[in-house]
Amino acid sequence: MSADKTSPAKIGIVTVSDRASAGVYKDLGGPAIHEYFEKHLSSPWQAVSKVIADEVDLVAVTLRELADIEKCCLIVTTGGTGPALRDVTPEATEQVCEKMMPGFGELMRATSLKVVPTAILSRQTAGIRGGALIINLPGKPSSISECLDAVMPAVPYCIDLIDGPRLELANGLVAFRPKGK
Repeated sequence: MSADKTSPAKIGIVTVSDRASAGVYKDLGGPAIHEYFEKHLSSPWQAVSKVIADEVDLVAVTLRELADIEKCCLIVTTGGTGPALRDVTPEATEQVCEKMMPGFGELMRATSLKVVPTAILSRQTAGIRGGALIINLPGKPSSISECLDAVMPAVPYCIDLIDGPRLELANGLVAFRPKGK
């Protein structure tokens, strides 16, 4: 089923953090993603934001809800991508996706390695669930824009290919689309 091309694109923003979800500290990752899209998307969009605990089943249920019920064309997570025992976001993403898109994680890690040698510890990934592209970002707010800058040129065309709404980029980011698209 094709996306409604007249409504604003829905974008899921999910912070995966035991402490932020319990109110131990303020969520900084979700607002950083929202701010990034405010700056870099020129097409109409609407955020559907969630702050949840690091529980694989909860992350999977949340991703399914955002893709299947909320009809988000893009779902971006922050947190839960490291090697700690409670870091389970990639496992939940793999559980719910029909197609994995490993190039996203590879590019984000390569980009982050230019800044910090511990980027090799990150397990970001991406995949497709129905009409949604799901991208896992690291939890550190400063890494969010760094990683999104790297992958965003490919995101609009990926969403085109899964029959989603047309996303247009702004402020120095240019979407790659083959000629005539």
